Amino acid sequence: MASTEKNQTRRKFISWGIASAALLAAVKFISPTPPKKGTVKMLGEDGKLVEVDIAALPSAKKKITNGELKSWIKK
Repeated sequence: MASTEKNQTRRKFISWGIASAALLAAVKFISPTPPKKGTVKMLGEDGKLVEVDIAALPSAKKKITNGELKSWIKK
């Protein structure tokens, strides 16, 4: 009788452990991340290295068209 009670409590313990780990993982992925602060180094139009504030960069990424790409390439 004692072994079946141990198995049931062990199953409950393992179930609660798995459920709590899943809950912590879900909270980590759902919670919004704060905006990053600082600067990023990029090349300017003249080829010099400049530092740009991260807050000034657009957050939504946009794919450029082939026409825009061709106008950026210098011959």
